[in-house]
Amino acid sequence: MYQELVHSININKKNRLVDFHPSLQLVGTGRSAFVFRVKCSNKAIKVFFPQSVYIAKEEAEIYQTLKGIHYFPCIYETGANYVVMDYVEGDTLFDCMTNGRVITDAHIKEIDYALLLAANTGLNPSDIHLRNIFITPDNQVKLIDVARYRQKKDCRQWSNLKKAHRQFYRKRFFWKKVPSAFLNAVAFLYKKGLIPSYRL
Repeated sequence: MYQELVHSININKKNRLVDFHPSLQLVGTGRSAFVFRVKCSNKAIKVFFPQSVYIAKEEAEIYQTLKGIHYFPCIYETGANYVVMDYVEGDTLFDCMTNGRVITDAHIKEIDYALLLAANTGLNPSDIHLRNIFITPDNQVKLIDVARYRQKKDCRQWSNLKKAHRQFYRKRFFWKKVPSAFLNAVAFLYKKGLIPSYRL
């Protein structure tokens, strides 16, 4: 069933989506893949761009390592260029900040715990950012996009996000509804290493 749906997805050489099956709903576009929800189901299909298909195997293996940790989606099928997994419903931390949904200290502690459980499997959780952490409608934390969890170098992104939450976001004067343009600008400066004391 899923293979047939994947075969309906047409991605051109410029990584532009040309066509896909009507039973699919496009729900996300990343640096290396499109994500579709299978309509009337709780499943999602992540289909990688032609030059990024090697990531499918890496991510599938990492999700298998995380199997049983409820903070991460379960996977159901994998192929040369795709992974079928749980569809995660909710708001990313980016959505929370732009829509005014408060990110609490309890959420931060729960994300910390999820990453600790991942690290305890021998992984090195990396590339943790506002768009790959969800808070679900029933206030649970979910993490996605784990392809870089086996990289060796130390990644300080989550430590820096926690620091910003503590130093700025928790303060009474700080906006709880932040313009997306502002967040994108901060992310750009951060990646360039231009924010003092928040180095990569």
